[in-house]
Order: sequence, then structure tokens, then C-alpha cells
Amino acid sequence: MAASSDDQLGFAPDDDAPIGYMKRTRDYYAAIGYTTPYRWAHYTSAPFQPLNKPLSRSRVAIITTATPFDPAKGDQGPGAKYNGGAKFYSVYDGDTSKPHDLRISHIAYDRVHTSAKDSGTWFPLAQLKRLAEAGTIGEVAPRFFGAPTNRSHRVTIETDAPEILKRCRADGVDAAVLVPNCPVCHQTVSLVARHLEANGIPTVVMGCAKDIVEHAAVSRFLFSDFPLGNSAGKPNDMASQAFTIELALRVLESAPGPQTTVQSPLRWSEEHSWKRDYSNADALSAEELARLRREFDAQKEIAKGLRERVA
Repeated sequence: MAASSDDQLGFAPDDDAPIGYMKRTRDYYAAIGYTTPYRWAHYTSAPFQPLNKPLSRSRVAIITTATPFDPAKGDQGPGAKYNGGAKFYSVYDGDTSKPHDLRISHIAYDRVHTSAKDSGTWFPLAQLKRLAEAGTIGEVAPRFFGAPTNRSHRVTIETDAPEILKRCRADGVDAAVLVPNCPVCHQTVSLVARHLEANGIPTVVMGCAKDIVEHAAVSRFLFSDFPLGNSAGKPNDMASQAFTIELALRVLESAPGPQTTVQSPLRWSEEHSWKRDYSNADALSAEELARLRREFDAQKEIAKGLRERVA
């Protein structure tokens, strides 16, 4: 009776809604044997910095959680398995006047429903340059900045965010666009955005994990209901990528106050079953969960070794 009524009223299925990534990942790690739940950053208010000048005269920077490709760090190609050895643990920057090959194999994007072949879905430099040429923004900042996907709130807040602020100030950045990929990435850039806003630089987060970003409370958030790894638009779809960055900039310019969330009207597909797959422990057998635990432990050891070498 309910299904028939839903059809008559045009209701969408109940599970065609934004994924609750905090619960999903908490349940997933509990299922593979990690029983201490992760503490997600939570604030109930956000700092807010209005634009100091029109967007058409503003210098805009990109902050990303992607990392430069390094052939010495194992498989980082499209569809590569999670690669802890490709992680980075310090803020880096890159010259925006040059081409860059940034990858996301080091983080937990949706490997089932996106292949990570098109970096335009997570690194919108080309689109931002196009908008600078069109006069929509004043210019692209001379450098973009890489924010480490750090599970330590303290390190992000006390080390990484201040370092990104320092580099933004050195480059005369007027505003920043932050583009995360995995669940923890969304928390990382939210904490960085809060720090930039509190220190005079307006920001907009472009992301796919609505619950995590809103839990952390940012000033401006453009939510795209896409699989993780596609915060800047659909792969191989220039119209989607152009629309997404343009909408993010409109949110940056027009948000009336802090904790403004705008949802993109674009849909990944008319089929919503992809939302059931990401880190869904209920859909995995005991054998699969045991295998995932072994793989995760191995990647943790690789990442631990890399972190110790960096330190």
C-alpha cells in the first residue's frame, strides 16, 4: 500500500538521500574489528568572513587533499586499491601556472562507482583558470595548497591549518575553494576552512559528505550528492564541472551568513543504488570483512613507516 501511495504522490525512495558517512564508516570499522569509534569534529557555530572585494577582483586559491603522483609510491592509477604508501603528512603547494598530475589513491574515495580517471572531478584548476580568463574571478592564486588527510584533529587545527593560512597570506589570497575526497578529507578541509575564515579569508567547501561538513560547521558549503571523489563535478563531463565550480563561487559570493549549505541540483544518476555500497558492512560477508581487516592493517603499517620517515 505504501509503495503504491508513493508512486501516486511522486515520492522518492527513502534511501535516495545523502549518505550518513559518519555512521557508515563507524559501523564499517566496528565490523572489521576496530571497536573504538572515531570522534568526528563537531561545532555548533562557524566563523564567517564576508568577501573583502568583489569576486571579479579577488585572487582565489584551491586547497586540495589530492597528492602529486610519485611513481616510487606504488600503484596510484585509476581504480588503484587504497594505497597508504602514497599518503602525505605535511602541507605542500604547487605552481598553478604549470600542469599537475594529482591522484587520490591514498584516500578512501568511492572505488566502486567512480574510476578516478578524470582529475577534473577533484582538482578544478582548469575550470578556475577558465573563470579567471572570463573575468568571473580576478585571478587564480599563484599556488594551490595540499592539506594532509589527517585523522588527528589537533594536528590539523594546530599545525596544518596555520601553515596553509601562512601560505595563503604570503600569496595575497582573497578567498579559497576547498575540495575534499574521502570522509576524513571532508573533516580536514572543514577545519582548515574554519581557521581561514577566523583569520579573514572567506572560503567555500565543495564536497560530497554532507553530514561530516555540517557536523564540523563551516561558513559556506556546496554539497554535490555524488560518490566520494567527485566533489568538483562528474568525470568526463565538462558541463557538470563548469556548473559545479560556478555554483560554488556563487555560494562564496552570496551566502548570507555562516553555515550556509547549498545543494547542487545535479544528480549522479536516476538510479540511487550506489548509495548503498560505500563501506556498507551490512552487505559484506564475514570472509570479506576478515580480508578487509587484513588489508587495512597492512596499509596502516605502510603508512606508519612513511610517517616515521617523514618525522
